[in-house]
Order: sequence, then structure tokens, then C-alpha cells
Amino acid sequence: MKAPQLSIESRQGRPGLRISCQSVFALLAALTAATAAAAQPAAYPQKPVKLMVGFAAGGPSDLVARAFADHAAKGLGQAMIVENKPGANAVLASEAVAQAQPDGLTLLAAATNHTMIPALYAGRVKFDAATSFKPVCTLASSATVLVVGPALPVKSLKEFLDRVRANPAGATFASPGLGSSPHLATEAFRKLTGTQMVHVPYKGAAPAVNDLMGGQVDLSFATVGSVLPHIKSGKLTALAVAARQRSALLPQVPTFEEAGLKGFVVDTWYGLMAPAGTPADVMRTLEREAVGFARSPQMRERLTAAGLEPQSICGEAFSAQVKREIEANVRLARELDLKAE
Repeated sequence: MKAPQLSIESRQGRPGLRISCQSVFALLAALTAATAAAAQPAAYPQKPVKLMVGFAAGGPSDLVARAFADHAAKGLGQAMIVENKPGANAVLASEAVAQAQPDGLTLLAAATNHTMIPALYAGRVKFDAATSFKPVCTLASSATVLVVGPALPVKSLKEFLDRVRANPAGATFASPGLGSSPHLATEAFRKLTGTQMVHVPYKGAAPAVNDLMGGQVDLSFATVGSVLPHIKSGKLTALAVAARQRSALLPQVPTFEEAGLKGFVVDTWYGLMAPAGTPADVMRTLEREAVGFARSPQMRERLTAAGLEPQSICGEAFSAQVKREIEANVRLARELDLKAE
């Protein structure tokens, strides 16, 4: 049976255009499909993604960021470009991300030091470390180790403490920056042991470690990942690990508790954050890539070789952790009277 025809006559009465109902329905269906497609948001991402790092190249934050960028680029189908913007304990990089469009195209490679910003820079930065960002997931973690260079040739924590206490001028310690987790670890250690130490801040772990090896500074509390190759080569000496148990990467190095200092534990995380207001579908995509990164055997091998442990704490759990750490660090900074200069 033929489809019914619609006849449209001209004003002169001559036969006009004839259209079948089937053709009309097909046309309407095509228009509906086109309208629905136009209403759908474009797949994320349509452009390369920028990943901001607040420290100099070569340190653990940079290493984790570049490993994640390599992994995520494959899943996203777009390049992820790592950009180092060191300075002010990662405040410069954080500020750039907080002010970026919340479209998932500018992200922050954050670390534990992010939670110190409110304590050190209250009222002096153009963002809120908690509310200006949406935490995606942690990517890796690392224990902290006390290391000394050639300027302080000691072999044990006891020998170290005896020598530092005998020096009224105080030993010099390097950190990746004011308010970084190694800085806070040193300040807490100094208070706990009653020792005098002079802080020498750098714009990242790599330059700090370089000067430590060169003898310009005496010691550093550093993440295992930032100093592992230099401990293995003998350029630095590890005295104790600030963890509940020995590191599998440094099995010969005692914990602080084993070395005689109880209750001294310092962990560092590295994670991914997006600007506040980033759409939920983009956040889900980023979380998927972050979880896949932590589970990837190839990435696990890459991180482990650098003294880092893959980790994946996501969404609300990560946000709650950031909030807790901010509150704790504000109290600690007040107690130690720590302020950014």
C-alpha cells in the first residue's frame, strides 16, 4: 500500500508540490535527532589539558604530575601538558588554577603543602584552599625521611642529635618551600627534640636536594621519592624514616621510633584538583583516569622506582581529608608561630 500523499496547489489552481506522509515523518525525525545532538555537551576534553605544578621540575610533585599526564593523555584522547609554576609554596600555581575557567582544561597537581596555605597566607591570596577547588583524587603518597649531606657527616639519629645540640648557632635545613610538608616535619621535630635549626627554603625539592648534596645546607626532611637515588648512591645518608614501619625501599633505615623518638610520623600525598564549579561529568572522567592511574601496573612500577606509593582517595573522602588537614595545620602554624614572609 502506498503512503498517503499531501497535495499543495498553487494560487493559479495548478497542481503544486506533493509530499508523502512518510517523507514528512522522516524529515521530522531527522530534525529531532539533530536538535538532540546539538543539545548534548561536547565530549571532554576537546583541547589539550594543562596540569599546573607549583614546584620546580625534578621533584616528586613534578614526577607524579608527569606520570599521570602520560597515563591520562591516552584515556582522554588529548595531550595533558605539565606546566611548572614554582614559588610561594605552590601559591602561584594554585592561584592560576583557581582563576581558570572550570571546564577541566586547567588542573592542579596538588600536594600536602596545599593544606598549609590558609595557615601561612591567610588574607594574602586570591583563593580559598578548600572552596576554590574540587579535589578529584590522590595519586600517590610517600613517607618522609631525615637525610644529611657531606656538611654533617653523621651515621645515626643519636649522633645527629648530639652534634646538633652541641651547636648553639643551629644546623641549617633545606625544604621545598615555606609551609611544605618537609618544612613542617622539621619544625615539629625541632620542637620535639629541643634543637635549633635554621630554615633555608627553596622553590622545590630538586634544588633543595642539590644544595644538600653540595654541602650548602646540613640536613633535610624529604620525601623518600625525592632522595632515594642519592641515598643509594651514597651522596646522602638516611638516618630515620617518619613512618609507622620501615620503608620497603629503605629496609636498612630505622623508623624514628626504632631510633628512640616515639610518635613522629609524617606522610605526604600528591593529588589532582580542579577549579570549583567544574561540571560533574568532567569530574567523573578525571576520577576515572586517576583511579586507573593508581591501578596501572606500568604506573605503579614507575612510581615505586621513585620511592612513591600509588594511592587513590577520591571525591568526598579526599575533600574531607583536605578539610581536616587544613584545620590541623592552621592550629600547628599558630602553635609554632609560622607565617609566610
